[in-house]
Amino acid sequence: MSGADEQDYGAIVVVGGGCYGSYYVRQLERARNAGAIRFDKVVVVDRSPQCAVSLSANIAEVVTAEWTDFFDDYLGGAPNDTRDAIVPSPLMPHLMYEWLRDRARSRWPERTVETRPMTLEPDTPWRSAAPDGTFYGSYATWTCPINCVEPRLCPHTGGERSWTMPSAAAELVSRSRQTPEPLQGPVIFHCSHRAFGVGMFDTRDVVAADRLVERVGADSAANVLVATVSHCHGAFNVLHVGAETS
Repeated sequence: MSGADEQDYGAIVVVGGGCYGSYYVRQLERARNAGAIRFDKVVVVDRSPQCAVSLSANIAEVVTAEWTDFFDDYLGGAPNDTRDAIVPSPLMPHLMYEWLRDRARSRWPERTVETRPMTLEPDTPWRSAAPDGTFYGSYATWTCPINCVEPRLCPHTGGERSWTMPSAAAELVSRSRQTPEPLQGPVIFHCSHRAFGVGMFDTRDVVAADRLVERVGADSAANVLVATVSHCHGAFNVLHVGAETS
């Protein structure tokens, strides 16, 4: 989105209806009342019908579902030009990667589709690999407040923020071209702060990522770097699509 339509959304999907989701819903309502953002509706997805959002008076429609089940239906039916956006939770798994992986498995049931370990790592001060194959990186070696909007001047250091995680992901793909198994992409879901401290990425970026995986894996094996990131933090996975078998 750009220009006058940048802050005009269809549905804003909030992942989780607990303390974080409740905060995001309140902030979205305040942002709309202040004229900072427009949207048709807010949808909160939580597996508990008694989540915090459902128990308070607010603007949100609550969908009781597992996150993976919801996104399987929601993203599978989203048009290329959707105006929707997604507000991720800091504590969620790498849901967008999981959806792309599962879509690839459905598309190519006869081929190997799996998570591959990261053989290269983003050049960030903090790095950690999780047992499920997700790699986490951060430019912060300190604890950031949940409502930080990652401004040009870092609130912790007091200096200019010279880093951005999307660039780190692009640099990782560039480095991989010198290895036996170069990475495709990167697929980047950039959670940027849109209004009143609420970060989100556009649903159409996820739809476009699915098309990219379909294209690069159509005729040969591929390793696609998938990253859900803000400027300061990120989750990374390598999606491997094996070659066709005769």
